[in-house]
Amino acid sequence: MVLDLLLIAVAITLDPLPIMAFVLVLSSHKGVWRGLVFILAWLACLVAVIALVLLFTGGTPPPPRSPPSTAALAAKLAIGVGLVAYGEHRRRRRHGAPGRAAPTGRAKHARSTHSRSNRMSPWSAAGLAVFLQPWGLVAAAATVVVKADLSHLGSYLALFGFCILASASLLAAELYTVFAPEAAGVRLQRLRTWLEEHEEPAIVLGCLVVGLWLTGNSIYQLTS
Repeated sequence: MVLDLLLIAVAITLDPLPIMAFVLVLSSHKGVWRGLVFILAWLACLVAVIALVLLFTGGTPPPPRSPPSTAALAAKLAIGVGLVAYGEHRRRRRHGAPGRAAPTGRAKHARSTHSRSNRMSPWSAAGLAVFLQPWGLVAAAATVVVKADLSHLGSYLALFGFCILASASLLAAELYTVFAPEAAGVRLQRLRTWLEEHEEPAIVLGCLVVGLWLTGNSIYQLTS
């Protein structure tokens, strides 16, 4: 469980679209406070998903080979295959069409934040965090959380670590802006420009790596 959650959390925190939007939120009027709202809404989504899964399992992992356990593995397999298919689709579209691939809904929303950043309300920042959450990866994490056993401290630490690691890039940017606002403004803007230039390969690589891992791991557990 820990390795699966670690890989998914790294993929979530390195997703370029939320980082690009978050940089714009930080550069807006009272950006630090709006950034805090963004992070709290982001964490609330992760915690809510984990809580729903634990409510379903009662904090006790289902026995191996039981219907709930098999269903969770099948769901993880389906998500893994979906991520691979999505990553391959974007890779083919990127190489098959001249210029940059057309942005997806999340990408359009992240970029359109620029024109509205200065008049963004805290509620808008919270809504943006929810919309830009990589829900496919969060759903994959949910299929892994099914294995959490709340009778052991290690499960609590793994779940807490997942939430923090999945938010690490946002937390780092927020703290950097708080303690070094001028330097942060310049460097975060450079980061956003770099991410815009490398957005497609980053998304494709992330989908393929996580998707292949989830697919292979699920098949192994279903057949072993």
